[in-house]
Amino acid sequence: MSENQSFINIRGARVNNLKNISLKIPRNNFITISGVSGSGKSSLAFDTLYSEGQRRYVESLSAYARQFLGRMKKPECDFITGLPPAIAIEQKVISRNPRSTVGTTTEIYDYLRLLFARIGKTFSPISGEEVKKHSVEDVLKVISQYSVGTKFLILAPLRISAKRTLPEQLKMSYQEGYTRLFSNGEIFRIDDYISQLEDKTSRNSNATLLPEHPVSPYLVIDRLSVSNEKDTLNRIYDSAETAFYEGDGKLRLMFLPSKISYDFSTSFEADGIRFEEPNENMFSFNSPAGACPTCEGFGNVIGIDDRLVIPNTSLSVHEGCVQCWHGEKLKVWNEEFCRRAVSDNFPIFEPYYKLSKTHKDWLWHGLPSEQKSDIHDKICIDSFFQMVKENQYKIQYRVLMSRYRGKMLCPDCHGTKLKKEALWVKINGMNIADLVQMPVANLNNWFKRLELDQRDSEIGKRLLTEINSRLDFLLDVGLGYLTLNRLSSTLSGGESQRINLTTSLGSSLVGSLYILDEPSIGLHSRDTERLIQVLRKLRDIGNTVIVVEHDEEILRASDYLIDIGPNAGKLGGEVVYSGRLVDSLKEKTDLPALFPDSYTIQYLAGNLQIALPSSRRAWNNSITLKGCRMNNLKGIDVSFPLNVMTVVTGVSGSGKSSLVKGILYPALKRHLDEGAELPGEYVSLTGDLSLIQHVEFVDQNLIGKSTRSNPATYVKAYDLIRQLYAEQPLAKQLGFTPQYFSFNAEGGRCEECKGAGVINVEMQFMADLVLTCESCHGQRFKQDVLDVRFHDKNIFDILEMTIDEAIEFFMQHKQKAIVNKLKPLQDVGLGYIKMGQNSSTLSGGENQRVKLAYFIGQERQEPTWFIFDEPTTGLHFHDINKLLAAFNTLIAHGHSILIVEHNMDVIKCADWIIDLGPDGGDKGGNLVFCGRPEELAQCPNSITGKFLKAKL
Repeated sequence: MSENQSFINIRGARVNNLKNISLKIPRNNFITISGVSGSGKSSLAFDTLYSEGQRRYVESLSAYARQFLGRMKKPECDFITGLPPAIAIEQKVISRNPRSTVGTTTEIYDYLRLLFARIGKTFSPISGEEVKKHSVEDVLKVISQYSVGTKFLILAPLRISAKRTLPEQLKMSYQEGYTRLFSNGEIFRIDDYISQLEDKTSRNSNATLLPEHPVSPYLVIDRLSVSNEKDTLNRIYDSAETAFYEGDGKLRLMFLPSKISYDFSTSFEADGIRFEEPNENMFSFNSPAGACPTCEGFGNVIGIDDRLVIPNTSLSVHEGCVQCWHGEKLKVWNEEFCRRAVSDNFPIFEPYYKLSKTHKDWLWHGLPSEQKSDIHDKICIDSFFQMVKENQYKIQYRVLMSRYRGKMLCPDCHGTKLKKEALWVKINGMNIADLVQMPVANLNNWFKRLELDQRDSEIGKRLLTEINSRLDFLLDVGLGYLTLNRLSSTLSGGESQRINLTTSLGSSLVGSLYILDEPSIGLHSRDTERLIQVLRKLRDIGNTVIVVEHDEEILRASDYLIDIGPNAGKLGGEVVYSGRLVDSLKEKTDLPALFPDSYTIQYLAGNLQIALPSSRRAWNNSITLKGCRMNNLKGIDVSFPLNVMTVVTGVSGSGKSSLVKGILYPALKRHLDEGAELPGEYVSLTGDLSLIQHVEFVDQNLIGKSTRSNPATYVKAYDLIRQLYAEQPLAKQLGFTPQYFSFNAEGGRCEECKGAGVINVEMQFMADLVLTCESCHGQRFKQDVLDVRFHDKNIFDILEMTIDEAIEFFMQHKQKAIVNKLKPLQDVGLGYIKMGQNSSTLSGGENQRVKLAYFIGQERQEPTWFIFDEPTTGLHFHDINKLLAAFNTLIAHGHSILIVEHNMDVIKCADWIIDLGPDGGDKGGNLVFCGRPEELAQCPNSITGKFLKAKL
């Protein structure tokens, strides 16, 4: 490789805050780019390298294709050489499509469909026997099982043409050379049978030979006895072929004198059902050929939601678990059910969640003693809603029905999304729905143990290789707890990114540049080592892997480290270290002294560190959830302390989100009479609930519902700034109110772009084109509004300032109220973002910290419980220190903090830890440990404890 080809050479990169940097990045290496938040890592990785890679790809297309793609802007850079084709894998939830699943995204489901179409065996739902197309060989196989000399008949069902009567058809067969007929257990000569039929139809018929109710007769094609002689075998072969032809693909073999018969068919049928032969589309829930006709492949329909009918599963039927049977008039249903249930031994005092499936079916569909009754005579939930439906002409019944309507599991496919015919096709006793409902780890084991005959092995060999390799990749990136039918829209950013990584590995591209944005997000320390192996595998097949990352293990494992800094925003954008970290840390003991500006080197060398708290806070108030059973939670009881920092830990898929986001948060919201989704199953919520006035869930979703939202408006600083500009002499003279300085309201904003500064041009076959507004040149306001200045800065200049610059500017001009609103953003490490930065351009971690700053700035007096979902996303060691200080501020104000987290630096600083596990998926969902970090480190059953030990 020449010098040019072995390095990616960057000269004079000036994108965003990058300060004219030049770099030589070794190709075919595993490279990490680190630095504090806002230092310019993403500007280098995505906005420079990936952007230029994409632009070059588009430029390489034909002129015809380029006209649809528009001209892509070249990144501000003197030149880049040695750049391979670039692929970016970002930490965004890739799909909101309700049909997209883990299986379809990773392409495993596509290979499964092909596998079932090629080697799947169809089984009759009536007899459970395999449905086959028979051949003459199958007939010979059955005959060979009988001893030599056994007599048998080869029969073919008589096909009667629509234009002929039975006698006419028999005459035709007689003319073709067939002489005998088998009907009602007897053999007749065809000519005798015809004359008997004719006699019977005549008025004075006395025929006694023919049965009263004849069944469909069979033609006797041949009468033989079992023999091994070649001539006999040839005769059997010819007769069987003739029988299949005459019987329209059907043949009956009958042995005498026992009259044991075997039916054969060359068409795909059994037990009177004609089956569909397996094909690829039959297993696709996105195709009308395979989707369940009731739910159209979604798995859900709108109907009676069982969670609304029975909201509290800890109650028994006697205690009134059926919500719709409450009230003065409707409680008679409950009383009558309890009265009738005695004779059927239904356990009316048993909590609903403990009832067996049979007993639940009785409650919903009717007691055994009522099975033959009409729906109107039954006392069950189904008959109750049937009554409501019949009375919907009355308004009160329409209201009642609407109260219990919601998304429910499709009653026909039970959530499998496929039509029933597809589920009759099996491989080793499992249909495709059984496989996609297994956790990936279990599915991987199933495929490893799969034994096929030689023919199926040959056919499925290539498909099984693709399936197994992709399942291995999913396990390698720590996603063994997911199922293939899990919706893509329900995955976290980190899970989405790792699934994308699996798809890229599965495609086995070489000679490419992979750029990943924090693939370790949401990953437990246990799984990070496996992720490193995956990234190395990607490198070893001939790719350059660049990872924007903060995780210490990944930084230490990389071949080459680039540290951007030293600080954020305008104080960053420089290369403070680049080199082979492993060699440097070994050889240069004075490395921190050589690179004093590199926070990353200082932390890795141990000169700087996130300090342990001097003591753990004590607590005496708590809130307890009992009987939590959602997803994989095994009915656990958990106590959450108040007024301290509690961290919920556990490996990926152990049940943390189910417990906190699925049950605790919605249950608390509903307790406070605030709108929330229905919580997962739990028995009770008890404890010092009066000590909580509000509950806030701080996740990584966008800070505003619209892209017009920005940090300044979110923390309510912009309201004060607009007021300030409205008080300037020129504004008063022109009659401008604070509304004129809002880009969301008519008056002062540019009406061409409606205050957005850009105009979206809809492109039919690609993403919309975003162009700077020609009227205001991106400044968002009319010229007369921009003429209003405060100390030589107009409103647009203020929006273009970073938070740090704005604080400095307003401090200088004694605007303390505005400074107080902006200061929390600086305190949580967001001083580098612009005041007017579009919320859609903020990362998940930045969105989360803007919300945290808002809550700190509010200085809310009422005790609030703050729940954070992985707040260290996108944070450098240096930023985590600031984040922990912000948490301490909230606790000092009398609030409580609960954090779902994998980061060991946050876990070691907790006052109390709730550890779930011990593993993920069906091996998780148990409460492994509750207590202080020092105690967790000694817990032998905790995977988290083993990694925490090193940090303590």
